[in-house]
Amino acid sequence: MKLTCPQSQLNTHLALVSRVVSSRPTLPILANILFVADLDSQQVSLTGFDLNLGVQTSFGADVETGGRLTLPAKLLLDIVSRLPEGEITLEGDTNETLVTLTCSTGNYQVRGMNADEYPELPMVEGEDVIDLPVDALIEGLRGSLFAASGDESKQVLTGVHLLMEAEELEFAATDGHRLAVVQTLNPTLEDATPKPTNAKGNAPAFDVIVPGKALRELERMLQMQSTETIAVHFDQGQLVVKWTNQRSHNSSEDAPPVGGWTNRRLTSRLLEGQYPNYRQLIPRQFSRQMTIERRSLLGALERISVLADQRNSIVKFTLDSVKQELVVSVDAQDVGNGREAAPAQISGDDLEIAFNVKYLLEGLKVMNTSEVQMQFNTPTSPSVLSPLGGTKMTYLVMPVQVRS
Repeated sequence: MKLTCPQSQLNTHLALVSRVVSSRPTLPILANILFVADLDSQQVSLTGFDLNLGVQTSFGADVETGGRLTLPAKLLLDIVSRLPEGEITLEGDTNETLVTLTCSTGNYQVRGMNADEYPELPMVEGEDVIDLPVDALIEGLRGSLFAASGDESKQVLTGVHLLMEAEELEFAATDGHRLAVVQTLNPTLEDATPKPTNAKGNAPAFDVIVPGKALRELERMLQMQSTETIAVHFDQGQLVVKWTNQRSHNSSEDAPPVGGWTNRRLTSRLLEGQYPNYRQLIPRQFSRQMTIERRSLLGALERISVLADQRNSIVKFTLDSVKQELVVSVDAQDVGNGREAAPAQISGDDLEIAFNVKYLLEGLKVMNTSEVQMQFNTPTSPSVLSPLGGTKMTYLVMPVQVRS
């Protein structure tokens, strides 16, 4: 194998696939990245895989000799990221698995492992293939991922429930204390005839639970792309997402892109199990409602949380319908207390209710509207926070019971 490419390009792609390489792999070779150089297409493919989540990316390079081998992910990234800008030549003997990296200031040798031992990424051969708009995916992931559980013992809750019905995409995530549901339209399907369906010809087109870790990587990758849609394939407990980045290094639209197109592929196992019937958790009616400026509420909570973090994470809301204001307060015994008031449009009776401040902050930060609406019933029943305008998002938060 022998190839030449810019240091910045190799570093970018190495960083991308290295993120999914486990620090404690089940197999020694899974600590490595698979390199494949194709002489005919003048493309280099890099793959990182932990048997559950895999990322593959390919880019154009000057390939003099094709070949396959694997190299240690962390060591290689540490070296390449520190090399000076400019052309890098990577040359190695596939049989001996010793690779030499040559740059303008010197060279380094790195020993890898034979590529024959590297497991193949799962292939999806099913007919369920749907093109999804990148904007809708990013919007849904941004508004839901943060609410997924980090407790691996609650495996199903560590994922996001993805549902497609007709031209609507729904994302839902919960950790048992809060629930985020985002509904976005899929413009690529609005005019489609017939509407996408499952294998039986009935809606929903898909109903799956995808691990949060996989979706965080997908969100990060999509934010760096210029493509408008991606192809989603799923079958036999696997999800495969593919797309081609159309960004070119050339400034001229007529000139061919330097090094060809950049291809991306993410594959992940789907989570097994029954996701909670979260729609039943959302109250249909509320006796109290508050509309408030989002930045005003967010700022008050961020300041109050400094005291809340000292002993606990609980803040109290006091809704005053006469003064039309919200009072946010915290009382951290032996530490201090804080109180802030903000104007709000309040309907219904006065109310005192407490929340985990972290849950409120995380929900407000993913909303991008100037005003938010919060709906309540009693101090012990679920409350719902929603942005006014913009993303169609429902964020349910369970209150905290506070002893007087």
